[in-house]
Amino acid sequence: MNSQSFLKVGHWPTLLSAFLYFDVSFMVWVMLGPLGPYLSESLKLNATDKGFLVAIPLLAGSVFRPLLGALGDSIGGRKTGILGLCLTLIPLFIAWQFANSLQSFYVVGVLLGIAGASFAVALPLASRWYPPEYQGIAMGIAGAGNSGTVLATLFAPRLAAAYGWHMVFGVAMIAVTLVLCAFFLLAKDSPAPRKPFSFAAYGELLREPDAAWFSFFYSITFGGFVGLASFLTIFAYDQYHLTKVQAGDFATVAVVFGSMLRPLGGWLADKFGGYRILLGVLSGATVCMFFLSTLPVVTLGLMGVAMVMAMFGIGNGAVFQIIPQRFGPQVGLITGLVGAAGGIGGFCLPTLLGYFKSQTGSFSTGLALVATIIAIGFSALLLLGPAWLRSWPTEVARRTGVFSLAKSNPLRTT
Repeated sequence: MNSQSFLKVGHWPTLLSAFLYFDVSFMVWVMLGPLGPYLSESLKLNATDKGFLVAIPLLAGSVFRPLLGALGDSIGGRKTGILGLCLTLIPLFIAWQFANSLQSFYVVGVLLGIAGASFAVALPLASRWYPPEYQGIAMGIAGAGNSGTVLATLFAPRLAAAYGWHMVFGVAMIAVTLVLCAFFLLAKDSPAPRKPFSFAAYGELLREPDAAWFSFFYSITFGGFVGLASFLTIFAYDQYHLTKVQAGDFATVAVVFGSMLRPLGGWLADKFGGYRILLGVLSGATVCMFFLSTLPVVTLGLMGVAMVMAMFGIGNGAVFQIIPQRFGPQVGLITGLVGAAGGIGGFCLPTLLGYFKSQTGSFSTGLALVATIIAIGFSALLLLGPAWLRSWPTEVARRTGVFSLAKSNPLRTT
């Protein structure tokens, strides 16, 4: 693949629109995390409360994602994206003007899940414009919208310090409105036919073991990325006693690695196969997370978190190189389902870290548990290779880089 041939296929205005939609939505979705130290101080939260508060939008996103994914299959990604951006303005307005208690922020957190559901619209909207050999890079570019986390961690603490945390939500409304205008003007649905939505289709998909496995792997990579991104400011503030702005900068440096390397993950997956890249990512993330569980000094801690986020970012791109190859016309449904699992993984991570911090007085146990879950994912993926090699079509197995450790297990020829 080369850049010139990539630019000749697909529809770059839609790809740009998908990126912008995902980017601003991701910024809004994780906003409670960078504002965590301010909200904690204002609302008098303990460690468990902090973990749960920043996790609520992630769980709510899991609920809304299959719904928006199905809606996108029914009426098209463009109309669904416009609706999603309009609805995203509602929780921002509530937080700007009315929210002053933990209970009110629970409501805001649930409604922010609509922004998290953008994943199930933006990626299929872009994916349907590109042939199989370009799925990795196309999904990597659209999925790089998770860089919206960088905007949240970099600017939200500074705006809160200067103007108060309420005003941050008002400023976010301006950004969402600008992207809504751009999306309205640039986005276009692919002429490729969409499979009509039915609840029975979700039932059929849920009966496929591969759908469950990819949901699990994405709950690790994307769940790990968004969960850590939401919690890192609180982690840096509580663990290393940085100022609120410095804690936001700590999170920003780490998040940049995961956000910017997602397209690289897609490119590497197109070149070497998503299966191979994902194996390397999960093994590397396991080592880095166990290292973090030792709670090293702040400089080494930042390096460790940055490496983990880099692994997660590349892993996200790898997973979404495989999914369009494996599931084809069902890409909208599977994106919603797998994306929901990613949100659930993101919900679990800050919840676990906050809970174990309250129970033990340390983040170490929670981080070690997360590392163990990643190691289980690596082992499962390694064991699945031979089965996929036997059951997947030859071309799909070739493009995704599936292999077996057994020497006598070549690709199928039928």
